[in-house]
Amino acid sequence: MGRVRLILYDFIISFMWVWSGSLVKMFVVEGLGLGHQPKAEIAKGTLSVINMFFFAFLAKVTKGGTYNPLTVFSSTVYGDFSHFLFTVGARIPAQVFGSITGVRLIIQTFPGIGLGPRLNVDIHRGALTEGLLTFAIVIISLGLARKIPGSFLMKTWIVSVSKLALHILGSDLTGGCMNPASVLGWAYARGDHITKEHILVYWLAPIEATLLAVWTFRLVVKPLNEEKENIKAKSE
Repeated sequence: MGRVRLILYDFIISFMWVWSGSLVKMFVVEGLGLGHQPKAEIAKGTLSVINMFFFAFLAKVTKGGTYNPLTVFSSTVYGDFSHFLFTVGARIPAQVFGSITGVRLIIQTFPGIGLGPRLNVDIHRGALTEGLLTFAIVIISLGLARKIPGSFLMKTWIVSVSKLALHILGSDLTGGCMNPASVLGWAYARGDHITKEHILVYWLAPIEATLLAVWTFRLVVKPLNEEKENIKAKSE
């Protein structure tokens, strides 16, 4: 029952995530009337951080419900095989379907909202960009989980600001997404969700970067911890 509830949470939260991004954009551009002024970018950045705090709170309340496949995938790299199958076979599809459903409803409700992030560079630079951005945010998240495990506000603040900064860095190239599910939602609406560019840039590159980040973190952190334990044992 707990697993079914988690799948449902993933679907709902993914649905809400794509809606929240569009609503923030509409509120800044049309509600506040800022258009594409520099003030608009500041307003969108501020609201985006607040939005990420809200979804971090939802993840805490639902005990793990999330909108990003990379978040749940990174936790399965060194987990048991049944957890891996549950994540890949149930949770990630739920996030994808939630994103697709959310985007379709957005387009039906607001036809002029746009069609989401697009690849503006060649496929190799696009894959490298999404890979580097994903690698950076996964390393940051793993480091925060180990260094400050109990501080919800501090961790959420650092991760939110980091995500925003990385998004800005990659926004003109790939959209700076670091979220395959939400990108697939918009790509499905455009009809280019099964193209080579989409699969390589927004799925394979982030997944490989996630694996590399988890392995790198494990290789670097484990020897450091062992060295500290040896030093402590010698001092005693």
